[in-house]
Amino acid sequence: MDIVINTSRLDQFFNLPPDEMFWVFMGNFGWLILAGIFLYGMAQVYLFWVRREWEKEHQTLLLAIDIPKGNEQSPKAVENIFTYIAGAHGSINFFEKWFEGKFQKAFSFEIVSLEGYTQFLVYTPVEYRNLVESAVYSQYPDAEISEVDDYVNAVPHRVPDEEYDLWGTEFIQASASPYPIKCYQEFEHQMGPSETQFKDPMASLMDLCGSLRQGEYLWFQIIVIPTGFDWGKKSDKEIDKILGRKEKFKPGLVAKGVEALGDVSEIIYPIWTDIESEPAKEERPKSMMELTPGEKRKVEGIQMKTSKLGFEAKIRAIYIAKKEVMNKSKVANGLVGHMKQFATLDLNNLKPDVDMTFTRTVYFFRESRLVIKKRRILNAYIKRSDNRGRRPGLYNIEELATLWHFPVEANVKAAMVQKAPGKRADAPASLPIAEEKKTELSDIFTEYSQTLGAKPASAQKSSRPETIEDLIEKKAPPPTNLPFI
Repeated sequence: MDIVINTSRLDQFFNLPPDEMFWVFMGNFGWLILAGIFLYGMAQVYLFWVRREWEKEHQTLLLAIDIPKGNEQSPKAVENIFTYIAGAHGSINFFEKWFEGKFQKAFSFEIVSLEGYTQFLVYTPVEYRNLVESAVYSQYPDAEISEVDDYVNAVPHRVPDEEYDLWGTEFIQASASPYPIKCYQEFEHQMGPSETQFKDPMASLMDLCGSLRQGEYLWFQIIVIPTGFDWGKKSDKEIDKILGRKEKFKPGLVAKGVEALGDVSEIIYPIWTDIESEPAKEERPKSMMELTPGEKRKVEGIQMKTSKLGFEAKIRAIYIAKKEVMNKSKVANGLVGHMKQFATLDLNNLKPDVDMTFTRTVYFFRESRLVIKKRRILNAYIKRSDNRGRRPGLYNIEELATLWHFPVEANVKAAMVQKAPGKRADAPASLPIAEEKKTELSDIFTEYSQTLGAKPASAQKSSRPETIEDLIEKKAPPPTNLPFI
């Protein structure tokens, strides 16, 4: 039995001139590709619109966090704060996403320097205010949290202009998201006194923030988006790539249909009986003992990162200053140097997003394009947008706590960082309330009068109080150990 395949139509197609070949292809198949692109674009525009409509129904606020002087808490405390914040994650079904516009709300953890004054802030949806406050108080019971006005309104929103200029960028992961950056445990060593064994990486940023002069502003934000546990699947794929494991094949509808008709090999084999072929040799996956030290370190790093809770996160930084005092070389290079502390060259590091959001242009129409890029990143920062600019990366709670935590004062001298004035204490349980105070004071006065053999209060000289109420009104200075609020 001979099988004849007619290829005349293909030969005719490939013999056409290139321009005719293009139009024949577009007429038969190309329009499907263009229609798919158009439908996808329309779906994204609709999704953006419906999300904005849903977002209008919700409010946000900005919380300033001041911790007491002499903070000795390590970044582990902030790691626990992020663990608590993960409780804001919620599942969203297909109907809620595409018809109601629901999406996972994000938080913005910020460090700002306003002319040298440094403040730690959290930008949060109103409904999660109690969640944020509980998370902070659980680790810093003496902290002070207060709602403040948004500092971004201190400068014009269309910078650059005649008075102000800006520099800005997003920081992205240089390698794939499953690889970890250098975390705070790696900044510890065993030399010197115990209080100085942790070399806080926040010291360089605090020094930079405190060095700003009047008319200079440095804003740093980390947009944090709670996510589920599925993010670890990307890590598993990266480990399989290192070990040489093949991805398990999941048959599609076509493959299942062919399988239902019968084994294809039983049909093809009789036709090609004269062809002898050797079966392909499958490569065996590597074991941990066969990995190089670098590969082993990658696998261990990925697994350690995946073992903790994760978030999607986006990092932005903006430096705004009046043109006469702007010192871009100091602030921009200093901030990039600060972020390079977290580099582990064989795993991952953070770098400025030079290709997309970095405020620099080359080649054509440089000035006009530069103004557009500056205003675009400023607008994204002001709105605390999680979808403008680069796609968020994956970070676990340890990495986030390394990048954003309160400085440890044993080795960070940041004089311009706002701190709570002192530790707060609750009133003693034995402190009498207003109604009890009158009765107890009456008993004390009666006992005191009987001890001295004095006459009742009504028979005392006019120079002394005649009633218990007079004694209450005549207040003595409070004891020095009484707590104040």
